[in-house]
Amino acid sequence: MVASSRWTAWLRRDRNPGPTAGRPATPQARLEELLSSVRAGFPLAPAAHPAGHRCSCDRVGCPAPARHPLSFAWQSQATTDTEQLNRWLSRDPQANFISATGRAHDVLDVPAEAGRLALERLAKLGVEVPVAAVGEDRYLFFTATRGTPEDEDEFWSSELDSHPDSPTEHPGLRWHCRGSYTLLPPAALPDGTEVRWVRGPEHPLPDPLRVLDVLTDACTEVGAVAEEQWLIG
Repeated sequence: MVASSRWTAWLRRDRNPGPTAGRPATPQARLEELLSSVRAGFPLAPAAHPAGHRCSCDRVGCPAPARHPLSFAWQSQATTDTEQLNRWLSRDPQANFISATGRAHDVLDVPAEAGRLALERLAKLGVEVPVAAVGEDRYLFFTATRGTPEDEDEFWSSELDSHPDSPTEHPGLRWHCRGSYTLLPPAALPDGTEVRWVRGPEHPLPDPLRVLDVLTDACTEVGAVAEEQWLIG
């Protein structure tokens, strides 16, 4: 927990309840939810999951419990192949899944308070966007990807998840693009946090820069501004 008053606004949990917690009731329901992301073109790879109050990877002091891929080869593993998804789930029914960003989509990751405010404003602007909630802490906005721009000077490398950071170090906006990933609903963390859809993957992916403008303003208004305001990750 960060004690500095500088971060008080973004550390404060909203009193309004977030999306309903709880994983899908049956394995089939969970499969269907993952398949909805596959149908949207999001490439998936298996990730660690909670094992009691620790990470299933059994790494002592795991820096990202239940938030990381199972394999260092996750970028080549990530796929929209439904048969492969079924094989992974048959081997490890409790596995979380990550989605590789910078291919079919990017993800703009913000504190939940800013996310709720931005979602209301985007709705008024008529901008549809898939959004996931990580408990009551973070909102994940799924957007179209910038991919690999022709001008490589405009490309930001993405190492946030290959060298896991804590959101307490980057409390503002984080941009997951090529070489990064985010957890995909439905997922669970060892502390009981659930990753759930607020708006499902059936919604169209908007231009990331349009969403970025709204998210940046929302983060500023709720006080969730990091040193560089937002981090390409």
